[in-house]
Amino acid sequence: MNFLIKILYFISKLPLKVLYIFSDVIFFLNYYFVGYRKNVITQNLRNSFPEKSEEEIGKIRKQFYLNFSDYLVETIKSFSISETESRVRMQHINQELFHEAKKEGKNIILLAGHVFNWEWINALATIIPQAHCHPVYRKVNSDFWENQMKKVRNKFGNEALEANEVILNIFRSKNNGDSAYMFVADQTPHFSHVTYGLEFLNQRTPAFIGYDKLTTRMDLAFIYCEMKKVKRGYYQVNYHRIYPDGEKFVEHEVVKKFHKLLENTLHKHPDNYLWSHRKWKYQDSIKNFDSEKI
Repeated sequence: MNFLIKILYFISKLPLKVLYIFSDVIFFLNYYFVGYRKNVITQNLRNSFPEKSEEEIGKIRKQFYLNFSDYLVETIKSFSISETESRVRMQHINQELFHEAKKEGKNIILLAGHVFNWEWINALATIIPQAHCHPVYRKVNSDFWENQMKKVRNKFGNEALEANEVILNIFRSKNNGDSAYMFVADQTPHFSHVTYGLEFLNQRTPAFIGYDKLTTRMDLAFIYCEMKKVKRGYYQVNYHRIYPDGEKFVEHEVVKKFHKLLENTLHKHPDNYLWSHRKWKYQDSIKNFDSEKI
């Protein structure tokens, strides 16, 4: 394993323009020969965009494979990328929202989707006034990759938290505007934990709602992270504050608003999402389906 770690870190030290040559090779092999989860990707796109023709679906799928290949090498680059390069390659828009939450004395819940490249958001910790930034991650089966990805998410002063421990950590911490928690909030819950679902991208969708219990029990600031790929190697994240319709959030209100914002993002840039994920495989396990349109 130590040898593999050394190889990965050596590769990560290469300039991105070199790593993108690897990405081009990965794309060529994957798109024209391997076809990684091609059927899953195609079906997800067809179900999500029934108004699009097969030609349009094919174009989105091809561009997805290009973006996915870039994501793979960019994730490796994350092992050694500097703070300076991170801040150049990821532009953060509407940073004033973090200062507003700080003045209001409210900790922040950041909600992002699996939009490329969510892994590069970590340098946000060096920009915002919150002293404690906690990327939230889910354990993976491989101890090796678990340790490596945790190291990546702990860079730049971040304090990564595993998904099963984050809610308790939030309840126990002072709600004083000094902490930000970064959720990739479109995770698919295990079928045994599928309690709530909604219509998202024209499909019955099991929704991760762990953060929803916070909305009615704590006065927190919820912020949506709208990711955009500007060009190869350069991204922009636009932050949007999510407000309640009334004085306070009601149950599942933030969940629905997050999915609506994410859906709008994907309609603008459909190729920049993790379509290879089997997001809808547990839709028949939904116990409480919210039929209201988001």
